[in-house]
Amino acid sequence: MPFNLPIFLTWLRVALIPVCVAVFFLPDSVLLSHHRNTLGALIFALAAATDWLDGYLARRLGQTSAFGAFLDPVADKLIVAAALILLVELGRTEGWMAMIIIGREITISALREWMAAQGSRGSVAVAYIGKLKTAAQMVAILLLLYAGPVLPAIDTLMLGNFFMVIAIILTLWSMVYYLKMAARQFSGKKIEL
Repeated sequence: MPFNLPIFLTWLRVALIPVCVAVFFLPDSVLLSHHRNTLGALIFALAAATDWLDGYLARRLGQTSAFGAFLDPVADKLIVAAALILLVELGRTEGWMAMIIIGREITISALREWMAAQGSRGSVAVAYIGKLKTAAQMVAILLLLYAGPVLPAIDTLMLGNFFMVIAIILTLWSMVYYLKMAARQFSGKKIEL
């Protein structure tokens, strides 16, 4: 198993998941509510930044690897799923929203693995719509974790859930896109199940 700076950053993202979640369950005697929100949002923002940075460094330093390509999306999905479940637990977003996003991630991950087994992984490579979906999710989750004042007269929770609706629309759109790409790839081919 290779170990380099990009893979270290990916492992760091995985390690930050329980830290981010644990912050929100600290008692007020240790950390006041507003400070928990701020710290939790900062930890999530750091983890989200490593998502961009590890890919950039892997390409820039020529340190791409099959293990890194496997671990990176797993880390992404784990931190998003953990944050969404936490937000539902905190009552800051709806359970159905989290289920749609997590369900899509599981579906597309399974599709990619199946396509790889069929020798056609490239046909469901990350598309621009997937990048937009990820950006909307990250903004929504960050706002909902912070849940504090940004500008006067702006309700952070309302704004975060607005971005969550945008993320859900992009989530469903990207899922349909990837399913269509997979169907197009295999139309007319014999598929082993």
